[in-house]
Amino acid sequence: MSGSELAARVHAAVADLEPGEVVTYGELAVEVGRPGAARAVGAAMRTCPEGLPWWRVVPASGRLPDHLVTRQAALLVAEGVAVVDGRVLAGGR
Repeated sequence: MSGSELAARVHAAVADLEPGEVVTYGELAVEVGRPGAARAVGAAMRTCPEGLPWWRVVPASGRLPDHLVTRQAALLVAEGVAVVDGRVLAGGR
């Protein structure tokens, strides 16, 4: 699978996420047919089209990245996801 094909699959899967639904990069990798490729999914997420709900994809630890924590937490909380001290506590597909 090429990088652009992976990115297209990742973007399509993220577009299907419902408000309040949270997945990890690893879960998304499995869903698009690339188990173990969480980092490749992360790379694909860096090219998200405008309007794609990128905030619903989080690291396996649930810890939101420092450079996004305020913005990502606010978007998740607005959808009913519990975020405490920069860590997602609920969600899942």
